[in-house]
Amino acid sequence: MIHITDKRDCCGCNSCVQRCPKSCIRMREDDEGFLYPEVDESVCIDCGLCEKVCPVIHQARENRPIVVCAAKNKSEEIRYQSSSGGVFTALANEIIREGGVVFGAGFDENWEVKHDCTETVEGLSAFRGSKYVQSRIGDSFKKAEYFLKAGRKVLFSGTPCQIAGLKRFLRKEYDNLLTVDFICHGVPSPGVWRKYLKEETARQCGGKNSVLSHPNIKERDARIESISFRDKRLGWKKYSFALTLSVAIGHGAKNTVLLSEPLNKNIFLRGFLADLYLRPSCHACPAKNFKSGSDVTIGDFWGIQNVMPEMDDDRGVSVVIVSTESGVNLFRGMRLDNRVVDYESVLRYNPSIERAVRLTEKRNSFYANQEGMLSEKIEKLCCLSYRQRMRGIVSRILNILRS
Repeated sequence: MIHITDKRDCCGCNSCVQRCPKSCIRMREDDEGFLYPEVDESVCIDCGLCEKVCPVIHQARENRPIVVCAAKNKSEEIRYQSSSGGVFTALANEIIREGGVVFGAGFDENWEVKHDCTETVEGLSAFRGSKYVQSRIGDSFKKAEYFLKAGRKVLFSGTPCQIAGLKRFLRKEYDNLLTVDFICHGVPSPGVWRKYLKEETARQCGGKNSVLSHPNIKERDARIESISFRDKRLGWKKYSFALTLSVAIGHGAKNTVLLSEPLNKNIFLRGFLADLYLRPSCHACPAKNFKSGSDVTIGDFWGIQNVMPEMDDDRGVSVVIVSTESGVNLFRGMRLDNRVVDYESVLRYNPSIERAVRLTEKRNSFYANQEGMLSEKIEKLCCLSYRQRMRGIVSRILNILRS
């Protein structure tokens, strides 16, 4: 049976929970805000299925891409709404057009991230755009299996470890399945995200340094209307975190508040990029080097201005890495502005394709003390020393000179 002694050995894919024939495994959240399987041993029949479908215990072989492209959706509206070049929407549209089902990550009613599915083009908007929080898979693998067995085409998108988990769960190849993962830096804690939203909402409703200072406004009077981790109003490369709140101010009246902060100012994104609260398995990722088995890998084509400047308009360009013949066949039919590029040029600016993020002492420091304001803890740990700031300046100058 599944028994987690080292948290790096569980990526939280939920495959074991969904495959258990006795339904005796449940996911519980730990004090870092991540879900881990817990077995009711009084019900377990020790069949071993939970271990057989684990993508950490049974890691696939490394793979190499067949085709690598820079690509953009021809719809400027779709591209603006997407994190990079809008390629996911193009792939998903094709599956929907053929009567298929698309799985992806979207926000729930509490603005936490969960996997869901849609059979309509309109439903794809919920999955568009990055969500820098680990999603809850729930029973999505079971649902995908149901549609596949019914002969429906299925596109399943997720992190590399989630795709690896799906592949282990299914235990066979399906010709009607297309899997899409993305270049993954790592997944931040849902628990930390929950605390960030609570603090930020309270701040906007009259807390310290609030843009609203009405003494009668309470946190319960605020409602989150929208969240974007990758708002492009300042451009693709200088994206911002945007949160829209509607706040009741009495007598039925409401104020709309837009919090828009660039990448280097938003406290949650700063902590994420400083690797303070990534899942432990991200530091020993079982799915790097295309071990997920996905048909297509997509992501931001960072470095496009150096590799292929004629493609760069700062509105978003995707890198598309196709690793299977099924992926090649689908991608060939896409109406995209795309150009072939060599893999090494992509890897140079996107090392997360092959390299897991390094575990730092700052992560341990972040979780050592659970008390106090989240924003203050992140600010303290992200504060750069003089040497680090100078190193960053020199690095930027060298990059400019190289280009």
